[in-house]
Amino acid sequence: MPLMPEILFDCCVLSNFALSDSLYVIKKLHANSSYVTSLVVAENLRGILAGHNKLANVNTAIKEGWLKEVAIKSEKERSLFETLSLSLGFGEASSIAIAKIRGHVFACDDRTARREAELLGIRLTGTLGILIKAVKKKIIGIKDADVILGNMISNGFYSPVKSVTELF
Repeated sequence: MPLMPEILFDCCVLSNFALSDSLYVIKKLHANSSYVTSLVVAENLRGILAGHNKLANVNTAIKEGWLKEVAIKSEKERSLFETLSLSLGFGEASSIAIAKIRGHVFACDDRTARREAELLGIRLTGTLGILIKAVKKKIIGIKDADVILGNMISNGFYSPVKSVTELF
């Protein structure tokens, strides 16, 4: 079975799965190939401190080791991060910079961040793409995907569809 590509998550996509109690979907799809930047971890902490307790599940995933925290290391990453920070938040800018330099897929729902990533030739996915992939790989059924999507929407996710079936 081919290895899943390494994937870097922004705060929004991780939040959608954490707040809907469905981080297990990401774990089953991308165990040991999932990354999050230190700046996204900081954004997540702000969410926990604001009372979104289920976001602590992201920290648990990092402690378990299947979600790995990474930091900007190289001068190329730092330079790209600084440029992107002019128009994006630090979490998204750090994620795009690392994804570009290390060749990772970027999991993001934010339109502006996705456009920047596309311009840099970075492969993209998002919340809905992950749900679709999980259904196609038989990790969850389509009904489960709809329940998860409904939970995400009730927790504030703006989804262009009400049902995953609309995407098949």
